[in-house]
Amino acid sequence: MRFSAAILIALLAFGAVAKTQEVGLAELFPDERQARTMVVINKVLERFHYRDFKLNGAFAAEVIDNYFTDLDPGRLFFLERDVERFGRSANRLDADLAKGKIDTAFDIFRVYRMRVDARIDYALSLLQQPFDFSRNETYLFKRDEADWATSEAALNELWRKRVKNDYLLLKLAEKTDEEIRQQLRERYTGITRRIHQFTPDDVYQAFVNAYTRTLEPHTSYMSPSTSENFDISMRLSLEGIGAVLRADNEYTVIQRTIPGGPARQSGQIQTGDRIIGVGQGLDGEMVDVVGWRLQDVVDKIRGPKGSVVRLQTLPKSELSGGRMREVSLVRNEIKLEDQAAQHFIIDGLEHDSSLRIGVIEVPAFYRDFRAESAGQRNFRSTTRDVRALIKELEAEGVDALIIDLRGNGGGSLTEALELTGLFIEEGPVVQVKDSFGKVDVEVDPDPAIFYTGPLAVLVDRNSASASEIFAGAIQDYGRGIIIGEATFGKGTVQTLIDLDRYVPGDDTQLGRLRLTMAEFYRISGGSTQLRGVEPDIRFELGLQGVDHGERSLDNALPWSQIQPARFDAMTVPDIDILKQRSARRVLKDDGFRMLFDQARILSEIEAQDEVSLSASQRRAESDRREQVLKGKKAAFLRARGIEPVDEDADEVDEDALEKQQEVIDRILTQEAARILADLIVLQGDDERLRAAMRD
Repeated sequence: MRFSAAILIALLAFGAVAKTQEVGLAELFPDERQARTMVVINKVLERFHYRDFKLNGAFAAEVIDNYFTDLDPGRLFFLERDVERFGRSANRLDADLAKGKIDTAFDIFRVYRMRVDARIDYALSLLQQPFDFSRNETYLFKRDEADWATSEAALNELWRKRVKNDYLLLKLAEKTDEEIRQQLRERYTGITRRIHQFTPDDVYQAFVNAYTRTLEPHTSYMSPSTSENFDISMRLSLEGIGAVLRADNEYTVIQRTIPGGPARQSGQIQTGDRIIGVGQGLDGEMVDVVGWRLQDVVDKIRGPKGSVVRLQTLPKSELSGGRMREVSLVRNEIKLEDQAAQHFIIDGLEHDSSLRIGVIEVPAFYRDFRAESAGQRNFRSTTRDVRALIKELEAEGVDALIIDLRGNGGGSLTEALELTGLFIEEGPVVQVKDSFGKVDVEVDPDPAIFYTGPLAVLVDRNSASASEIFAGAIQDYGRGIIIGEATFGKGTVQTLIDLDRYVPGDDTQLGRLRLTMAEFYRISGGSTQLRGVEPDIRFELGLQGVDHGERSLDNALPWSQIQPARFDAMTVPDIDILKQRSARRVLKDDGFRMLFDQARILSEIEAQDEVSLSASQRRAESDRREQVLKGKKAAFLRARGIEPVDEDADEVDEDALEKQQEVIDRILTQEAARILADLIVLQGDDERLRAAMRD
């Protein structure tokens, strides 16, 4: 089942309470409180949402489609006649929803539950039969755009292949026949058990989130029970692994890891990995979580600080090969010092061995608001840390500076403003337009400029929000060169609204709405939304065809433009010659060649929508991909004098793994340093360059 990004992050951060009691079909009907909540949500969306909203027949029809997709993203349960039957009711759904009438949502869910029961019974019967893995047949596992099955026989055939594929993945992971059948029996009966635990509040929340997702992907609803669990968990001493998860069909997928968190620090958890199982402690039972609701997986992963959780993952590169990995993580809170900016120096460049390029890695825009509100003068913040690091680098005689924002998902807007202020004298940094059309201009709070030398900002597809504000401002001012990939494209602002405030004097709890209410615009007038920040010099890593970031979300707000703010841009150096020189180097660089080869395989995996059900073909395909992904990386590392770490070993040397990843991460940093060195050489001596940058 799919949920909005807002709910995913909230659940990951604060946990959820798993239900154990079965709910009867006769209980799955809407109540008066939910009807009242629906009316309030309609009014709040119409009045305050950033996107113009009008509840009409076309919108209601799309809500029904999204609700079916959220319940059954793999199109494994519903029949075409179910979808058509309820689709016909969409012509009156807009009038029903305006009155708070949501019977259709519950009617659909009751049918869904009956379809799940029937499918799981059939799947269990298949486990009593042998499988022939020598047959040349395929299984379509990406089914979000597939046609709905037209008959029971069509569903039976689909499930025959689905169960066979599930069996084959475990077989390739070298499990015995008995182990596989037992694990799959538990997996399938678990799907039924969890669907039977859906309460009326759960059904209502699922429908309303399909409703809000039809409007915009970052707007979502939390029912009163989810809100209560949210509040309780904030007060509990529970910690996590430092990762944002999302639901993808029946899998829980790593969306990104958080700087300073156990997942990022382990070096063994990567974006796109699927979580197959979760175990508690060093030797607790590994529980299969395929088919689980996202909330329940999150609840299983979270626990007391200092305790161990084990994850069984299927790496993104192994989605067809079945080679699973078990990673042990110690739950912990993510502290500011774990996310703090760090620095190092790149020297010995071929342009001029005397040139020294300082690099400051900024993994997040952090600010210790608690210490600040307590009156502590020396509270920790990104800008304060970067200022101190620049002083150290200047004391060591660096000629230029790189701010590395790769993987930086954002954070404090205040820090984005203040960090920009270190590199410009004064002026606007970002514009914020609210749902009423009012535009506020956020400015650099410090008129002084702290660093005046040559500057580059390194970004990637995971640089988002505050990172995009900073990079966009530096680019608009012409203050530095933006290098890397197009950024994430998250340019909207959300707020959490307690719906109870709209029914004063009533003790009924209605829940909360996370609402998109504003949008960020660059000072040049264009939004950071959807397109992100396009680098001046782009590293073409072969992943352009892969959906990522805001561009991959349904109903995302479009890119738009407003009047530019008034600001004084600097003279921009000639980028074309820098691009040409960089492109020539990149073609010859063994590190970039490795990254290109890896990107080619990952793009191939991303584009794949079906797999062979022949064991020999699957092994051959997996071995081919492993040779590229692991073999090329191993060759590159050995050329750098580093023995590759066996990431699948029982005992992984995490220090060596971190050093290995550092060498790979610096492939792009080294080229960014060469680009800055080109700029310095082309501009002549340092004084002439600085004068040009200030012109």
